[in-house]
Amino acid sequence: MSNTTSPSSPSGSLSDVGAGRWTLDPAGTSVQVQHKTIWGLVNVKGVFTKVSGEGEVLAGGGAHGSVTVDAASLDTKNAKRDKHLRTADFFDVDKHPSLVFTATSVTPAGDGTAQVTGDLTVIGTSRELSFTAQASEVSADAVTLTAEFPVDRAQFGMTWNQAKMLKPLTFVTITARFTRQSA
Repeated sequence: MSNTTSPSSPSGSLSDVGAGRWTLDPAGTSVQVQHKTIWGLVNVKGVFTKVSGEGEVLAGGGAHGSVTVDAASLDTKNAKRDKHLRTADFFDVDKHPSLVFTATSVTPAGDGTAQVTGDLTVIGTSRELSFTAQASEVSADAVTLTAEFPVDRAQFGMTWNQAKMLKPLTFVTITARFTRQSA
């Protein structure tokens, strides 16, 4: 799975991001999902409201880290739908309270983007995921990366599809702002 995001002009180069430990800034981070339903006629949108994470930038400029999403925090602006999404038909939040993306490799590409590779774990199933992230804020103390990528929910065991209403792909848009941890 790979995709690119629309270009944006970062305030600095990804090479300005120095080695060290970084923490996800929840206030500057969003994880949104979009899924076509009712035979592709309706586009359901939602946002996960509770996100945490951390990372480490290595001396050579590469990085690794993780982003953890509280599965029960999904808000689609429809309480009945949100309740159903928390059941075993979808996220099964009682057994699997978190969605986790563990980035094993984040490699700056020199054009304001970074190639990100890692493992996405949803309801206890992990799948490799690769995508291109666009830097929109880069400084010695903060970096913001944005990416959009498709996820095939069936690969994670989410097969509920009453009357074949749901399309197979969910599109995830993440904007992740990391700040440098003080020493």
